[in-house]
This record gives sequence, C-alpha cells and structure tokens, in this order.
Amino acid sequence: MLSKSQINLLKSLQQKKFRREHGFFLVEGHKSINEFANSPYQIDTVYQTYSSDPKLLNLSQKINFQQISLNDLEKISGLKTPQDAVALVKIPEWPGLNYDTLKKKFSLVLDGVQDPGNMGTIIRTADWFGIYNVICSEDTVDVYNPKVVQATMGSLSRVNVHYTDIEKLIPKIGLPVYGALLNGRNIYNTDFGSEGLLVMGNEGNGIRPAMERLISKAITIPRLGEAESLNVAIATAIFCSEIKRNTFK
Repeated sequence: MLSKSQINLLKSLQQKKFRREHGFFLVEGHKSINEFANSPYQIDTVYQTYSSDPKLLNLSQKINFQQISLNDLEKISGLKTPQDAVALVKIPEWPGLNYDTLKKKFSLVLDGVQDPGNMGTIIRTADWFGIYNVICSEDTVDVYNPKVVQATMGSLSRVNVHYTDIEKLIPKIGLPVYGALLNGRNIYNTDFGSEGLLVMGNEGNGIRPAMERLISKAITIPRLGEAESLNVAIATAIFCSEIKRNTFK
C-alpha cells in the first residue's frame, strides 16, 4: 500500500514543474517499462498490482518492485484506463552537444513543437530510422510529459532528447542545416549527404524567422493534392525516410 506522501509525489509528476523539481518521470505499462529497464535510464521503483505478472526479462539493472492495490494504481496513473504497472524513472543528464558528438550522422531539431502526440510520434520515427539525437527549443513540449512518454511506445529509451537555446547552438555545431520550408528545394531532388541537422517547425507557425536565417538548405515536400498543410510528425517521417535512402544507394 502506498503512503499518502508517495501518492502525492507520484501524482505530482504529471506536471512539468514537479518533474523538474524531483528529477523523475513516470512510465506506464510493462512493455514500455521493459524498454527503459534495458537502457541507460535508471528506474527507481516499479509499482504494480498484486495480480500483475512482472514480465521484465533480461534486465540490465536492479529494480525495486512494490506491490500496490488497483485503487492506488488508479490514483498515480495518468491514464483513464491504467495499465498493469507504473515505473518511477530518473531524468538523465545527457552529454553536451558539439560537432564531435553530432558529426557523420543526422539529428533532428524541433523548433517549438507543442503537441504531445506529435512529439511522441517524432521520437518513435527517429528511433525507427536510427536517429538518436533530438534537439529541442526550450519551448518545445516536455518529452517527459506522460502523454509524450506513452506515445513513444518505449522509443524514448533509445533516443536522447536535449533542450537548449537552438539559435545559439546551431551556429556552433558547424554542420549543414536543412529546414522544412514551403519555399524550399524539392525533397525528392535533394542529396542530403551523410550528416546534418534537420529543423522541423511548430504545428501552426512553422520555423521561426530567427531560425530560418540559420538554415543553409531549405527543403519542401511538394504538394500534389489540395490539403492545406502536412502534420509535422508525418512530414518528419518523410524527411527521415529520404535522408536515410542514401544509405541504401
């Protein structure tokens, strides 16, 4: 049984300010927890009901398990229908970013992406295409938001997500900067090479003018139909696919 203070702490992690204050976030469901259990992330405790099957195999770290009632699980879960377990996971501190850490590969740069579902899908997409650094403006939605964590389906355990002043960082990196813009070069006629940064903008406003000035190659996905716009997560998937197509040439 959880104490009142434990419940209050775990419930508070639904909010960004308390995640930052305590340095923890929540992961729900054994499938996702298993991904984090075999990753650089450190799990503090897994809370699961008495009838729950642990289902955590080949663990790379020692984990504390605490059995709780279904009532307590419902109190600490952020889901309408709670899954079988909730894990308390430590927020990591990733190494600093520079040319040496990002060279000879592609990384994503998110400029003000706000929707948790889009953020989660972008991280899953990055994981699928082997892109392991996502660099976010400071106003991009918090990656440890429970809705984002849930939407990544465990991919967050393999993708490093950094928050920084991207306008100051990008000029220091010294890599080609590709930007998803309406007035850019046709993506299907673009040779992306073997390294660079891909900037994706906010759902409603796109890439900010200050960021546009840092883009060395503006790229667009040509519109062939009548849709007004393309969802940022879908656009990111198309860009990642084209970037990685060079690998198979």
